Amino acid sequence: MNKKSLLYPLMTEKAVKMLDSENKLTFVVSMDSTKEEIKKAFSREFNVKVKSVNTHIMKNKKIAFIKLAPENKAIDIITKLGLM
Repeated sequence: MNKKSLLYPLMTEKAVKMLDSENKLTFVVSMDSTKEEIKKAFSREFNVKVKSVNTHIMKNKKIAFIKLAPENKAIDIITKLGLM
């Protein structure tokens, strides 16, 4: 796996709601990334435990909904990235 799986965070109204209520982050990922690759890349990049990854393909984009383990807070990661 020498390609970049995580491309950039997606901050929409729905993504912000999921950030607060479900401890989920939304990222646009490369089209050929698998859920396991996304999970490993995110864990390695942000040093957090990922509980699950769901993906959705729309308009030539693959979107990953990354749910963090309860001990990690999604809002902390978004703050580190400077998006909130």
